[in-house]
Amino acid sequence: MQQDLRALWFPVASSGDLPLRHVYQGQLLGLEFAVWRADDGAVNVWENRCLHRGVRLSIGLNLGSELKCQYHGWRYANGDASCLYIPAHPANAPARTIRNRVYRSVERYGLIWSAIEPLAEPPVIPELETAEPLALRPMPVAAPASRVVEALRSYAARLGAEAVEPAAEVPPAGAFALRASWRRDGEVEAAAFFVQPTAARACVIRGLLLGDVAEAERVATLKAHNAALTALREEAEAADAREPDAAAAVEEAKIPLSPRVTTVAGGERAASGEAIRVRVARKWRVAADVVALRLEPISGALPPPAPGAHVDLHLPNGLVRQYSLTNGPAERDAYVVAVKREPQSRGGSAAVHDAVREGDLLAVSPPHDNFRLARGGGRHVLLAGGIGVTPLLAMAKALAATGRSFELHLFARSEEHAPFADDLGGLGASVQMHTGLDPTATGDCISAILADRADDAYVYVCGPAPMIEAAVARAEQAGWPDSAVHFEHFGNAKAVDDSTAFEVALARSAITVAIPAGRTITDVLREHGVSVPTSCEQGACGTCITTVLEGKPDHQDVFLSKAERASDACMTPCISRSLTPRLVLDL
Repeated sequence: MQQDLRALWFPVASSGDLPLRHVYQGQLLGLEFAVWRADDGAVNVWENRCLHRGVRLSIGLNLGSELKCQYHGWRYANGDASCLYIPAHPANAPARTIRNRVYRSVERYGLIWSAIEPLAEPPVIPELETAEPLALRPMPVAAPASRVVEALRSYAARLGAEAVEPAAEVPPAGAFALRASWRRDGEVEAAAFFVQPTAARACVIRGLLLGDVAEAERVATLKAHNAALTALREEAEAADAREPDAAAAVEEAKIPLSPRVTTVAGGERAASGEAIRVRVARKWRVAADVVALRLEPISGALPPPAPGAHVDLHLPNGLVRQYSLTNGPAERDAYVVAVKREPQSRGGSAAVHDAVREGDLLAVSPPHDNFRLARGGGRHVLLAGGIGVTPLLAMAKALAATGRSFELHLFARSEEHAPFADDLGGLGASVQMHTGLDPTATGDCISAILADRADDAYVYVCGPAPMIEAAVARAEQAGWPDSAVHFEHFGNAKAVDDSTAFEVALARSAITVAIPAGRTITDVLREHGVSVPTSCEQGACGTCITTVLEGKPDHQDVFLSKAERASDACMTPCISRSLTPRLVLDL
């Protein structure tokens, strides 16, 4: 029975419980939730604890795109609940794997629905699809949910009305949902009741009155139902106190704290890197030589991506390639990626264009969010080169949804070569197209865009390597600080020198390994049972960034900024090496 309850969808809040910049404390089967609406309209249902000291997040601050714990100021991102900020943490950059536990949610019929381990999609109740039900006041009851459901079967009598037909279960919501109808003053009325089991012997009744209620009669109607539900509560609690029924009490869910504190919807796959099975629901052309794929999960939920994130896509020919997600904040039921056909393809883009078909089953990794929007910022400048628009499109959607100032500049050979023209058109005047420019003209245009810099502005660049290098150089010339310039490469075209040999000491693991010529640090560490998360393994994505405690790295990546390389405080062990005989890493 317990497994069945964990798999069922229940309302955990009403839409009215989630005004902007508010956090609501919900509960289901003994688990506490922090439920909050972001400024972009997305509803989050998280485990109600900060990962630092377990303080309830329901007493935290809803900042619109983040939730801030008031104890020590940890901040968590809208959507994937990843930790964005830890006060006093080096560089204010917490490990990217620190995430709170997220539960799937959907807002429907004026209610917020969630489930602990859903095995199906949220309930669709046809009668409510076309109605505008009037929500009754939620009624907490200190009695088992099953006893309350039985009491609701005689709800008409509690109103002093005649039942039109026996109360019946509402499919497909199951045994915790009833539809009751009655005749009062010659009129037939009906309501749907959903019983939310909050704890072993406690629940909440959430009722929706079906049919139209005149505005002048709403207050009196709500008072009548509140009185009936209050009487029902008192009777159910009294009956349970006289004759407690142990069999009626639901078993509370017990979810132990993960030692890695990195769980998201769909189990712990985001922490472990487990591949997620997806179906190609749609494949379509979005520009010349560019196709997009809509990837829907075979079962369960997809971990919500942060704007700018990418996934590892496992292709039919055995190759694994990294592609950025274009998802906006509210686009959580599928991942959308775009792939340009490369003339010198090593098999990845050719497989997507020629071999992948609608209906195919593929696998993706959980999102890697290493190209993030900066917290705050008064102006965000997005510079995209061709297919490089994909992560920046996701950023632009997020900025637009929260009303933050941005401008997206897309450089393309022609309008036909500009991906996602429809999506870009929906962003209005914030998008500017630059077509047919040669490299010199492109550089001059970027210089003009970056000439007027505000102190709280940020620039983000994604596209071909020459364009990124030009943009970074022009930003430096215009006085942009290194910390305000963010970029993402498609790959690493630099020649790699792996001729050196050195040793690596792992401070936390207390082992030292020899890295021979021709072998990467991550390869050797795997052989010794130390797993470093990787994605591109070219030094382009930043997934493997590791803190350096001693020694001088030989940086061969294209991900770190000039300042980060100069500091030698971190490195990408998937490709970089050492200029000193010994490196000490924080692993």
